[in-house]
Amino acid sequence: MLTAKDPRLAGHVAFTHPNFVAYTLARFFIVVALEMQSVAVGWQVYEITRRPLALGYVGLAQFFPPFVLFLFAGHAADLFDRRKLLMVCYAGYGVCSVLLLAISWRASQSVHLIYVVLVLVGVCRSFSFPVSRAILPHLVPEEHFSNAIAWNSSTFQVASIAGPAVGGIAYAAFRGPEGVYAIAVAVSIISVLATVRIHPLPASPQEKDAANKTAGKEPVSIRTVLAGFRFIWQKKLILGSISLDMFAVLLGGAVALLPIYAKNILHTGPWGLGLLRSAPGVGAALMAIVVAHYPIRRRAGWTMLLAVAVFGIFTIVFGISRSLTLSLVALFLTGAADMVSVIIRATLIQLATPDEMRGRVNAVDMLFIGVSNELGEFESGLTAQWFGTVPAVVLGGIGTLAVIATWAWLFQELRQADQLTVAELTPDARGNVG
Repeated sequence: MLTAKDPRLAGHVAFTHPNFVAYTLARFFIVVALEMQSVAVGWQVYEITRRPLALGYVGLAQFFPPFVLFLFAGHAADLFDRRKLLMVCYAGYGVCSVLLLAISWRASQSVHLIYVVLVLVGVCRSFSFPVSRAILPHLVPEEHFSNAIAWNSSTFQVASIAGPAVGGIAYAAFRGPEGVYAIAVAVSIISVLATVRIHPLPASPQEKDAANKTAGKEPVSIRTVLAGFRFIWQKKLILGSISLDMFAVLLGGAVALLPIYAKNILHTGPWGLGLLRSAPGVGAALMAIVVAHYPIRRRAGWTMLLAVAVFGIFTIVFGISRSLTLSLVALFLTGAADMVSVIIRATLIQLATPDEMRGRVNAVDMLFIGVSNELGEFESGLTAQWFGTVPAVVLGGIGTLAVIATWAWLFQELRQADQLTVAELTPDARGNVG
């Protein structure tokens, strides 16, 4: 019988722990459901409105709840049972899919009702993101945590590839979004059932002591809720890396406009949209495997800056492309480049954050990610409405390159970042949040 100590399982040791297996299955299926759903929503909204700005509102609707709730969501992740919160969030995603299915049946031309449901999706995401990140360190022993992180990133990317592809094919096969939403409901139920099987490991004596001290010194207040912001603000290396990624993707994101590219520029259908949505995920997944085998050992700051520059360059290439093949290659490379910056940012946060604050710090990180993704979709839709689809994407890529130059000048700590190790972090950065 194979055990965690068996050398044959060295690369897969996290999967010897049932808690991690259940967590991974639940997260995989919920990401598949959400990615399928996003393809169907994008195509459906553009079919109804034929307006780029309407696609921007899709992102804005999902961004608004995390923007309002992220502080409370992060604090909830530090105060309450994380497994139960995760179950409620995954069940909420399923309810949203049911509502989208009902809208498609009963009010298929009501784009405003779709936006309302997307706001509810944003509410679920406000809580699920910090909770899922904060619970992960309690699913495997500390010595297997790095392996769990690697596989967690890889399975997320596989789900990001499979979801859009399945969603696009299902949309075309069922000749509408109803089949996609029905599958998303079923997949969400699987995620909830898998989450039931998660039983987090007991906190170590050191973690319990730290949590008790924190609870005794800092009752629930505006100060404790804002602790995640203070923590990131004090650690300029983390602030620089998070904000660089945020502004680069905010300006360079073209995902919201993919339905327009698929239909009007590349002249393909929902299946083509599914391929376009999957291409960045394929690039990211392969890059994650490369980095797992060849870790970023030196010059991490400059590596991140270079990766974001590659992201901006191939965003421009995608913007001017009229070939489906070239567009897929460009999106593939933007996903690969973005994965490098994601890995560096996630590593910095994991190394720097004490367990009793993981919910709040991850909630702030979620806000930055939401700004870059959902608000970036709104920015893309708005600029496309003003200047046209192709100019909007090209200008966004140019803006990304400008952000890189500015951040390289503003954040000396980011330029000088070398090894991604705890040794690079000062004691205040690791444990003292003011």
